[in-house]
Amino acid sequence: MTELAPYAVSEHNTRGRIVHEEAPHGRSEFQRDRDRIIHSGAFRRLEYKTQVFVNHEGDLFRTRLTHSIEVAQIARSIARRLHLNEDIAEAISLAHDLGHTPFGHAGQDALNACMKAYGGFEHNLQSLRVVDLLEERYAAFDGLNLCFETREGILKHCSADNAAQLGELGERFLHDRSPSLEAQIANLADEIAYNNHDVDDGLRSGLITLEQLATVPLVATHLKEVRDAYPELPERRVVHETVRRMINTLVSDLIQQSERNIGTRGLNTIEDVRNAPALIAFNPEVNEQQLALKKFLRTHLYRHYLVMRMSAKAQRIIGDLFNIFMADSRLLPPQMQPQANQTESDRARTVADYIAGMTDRYAIREHRRIFAVEEMPVSF
Repeated sequence: MTELAPYAVSEHNTRGRIVHEEAPHGRSEFQRDRDRIIHSGAFRRLEYKTQVFVNHEGDLFRTRLTHSIEVAQIARSIARRLHLNEDIAEAISLAHDLGHTPFGHAGQDALNACMKAYGGFEHNLQSLRVVDLLEERYAAFDGLNLCFETREGILKHCSADNAAQLGELGERFLHDRSPSLEAQIANLADEIAYNNHDVDDGLRSGLITLEQLATVPLVATHLKEVRDAYPELPERRVVHETVRRMINTLVSDLIQQSERNIGTRGLNTIEDVRNAPALIAFNPEVNEQQLALKKFLRTHLYRHYLVMRMSAKAQRIIGDLFNIFMADSRLLPPQMQPQANQTESDRARTVADYIAGMTDRYAIREHRRIFAVEEMPVSF
């Protein structure tokens, strides 16, 4: 690791863990966080959770797991160049989707609608719930007992009502303060990763074409460069080379603009970072280009009728499961069944925890077990 800037997150300025533990041997506190995340059950389940395309639709499409690994790689590269703590940037990146539902954003929207009367559902808050409470691996505490700064970075968004219930962790949302620079890096590394790998997956699926993408300035520039330099290159390699160059442009610009932003603030401590506006950013021109790419993907890929069909199925599955588990909690696995003194809101949160923890194929299988008449046994 390169020498850290004085305003980077470090073991000297961390606010520590909820439950005190002895310092780790042979690794840093934030390497310990990363390792706990990688060994968690929630992390393994990301392999079978949708990014855009449901897992069984193809072996090479990104999943939440491969997406998280790509985010971590980009975040580490940026943090290293800016003399920031790449271990915590990696840990946040690997953990940021731990609370995501099956079926991607369609699943989240469906579960949020189901939970509207019970405080709603937001996957960043659920990711925090996973690492703070739901993982059951250690004898001395629930969750993973991660450092404050890792938990802070996982929680990218939060309503004022929810923030008010989170104590120290929610204060920045109530007082308009910023998280660490490492958390800001993980946030934008997430955008870089999903924009560019969704281009790759969208082309692989055949739902969008290079000709359509050539209308997007960020793509058009690099696509022309590749075709001019390698006129005989097969299209699949053209796509890979174009996406590679797009990622490089975005990462390089983010580093350069962030260096300028940091330089103008005269930062000396992590508290200076918290009192400043967000400093990890693209320059305005490149930001407009990446926003144009996001708009294109939203219009032509995420709202493609075939994706919308799968989204509609996913929302029905989530809604059906939530409603039947709320109507009859005896259908839940024993460890998820409510206690006698649970309120309806507590019961709904337990159901949401169960559904959010499902993989795509497990949710499909649970739905089939409960609702498919043809699966009913002939005799008992």
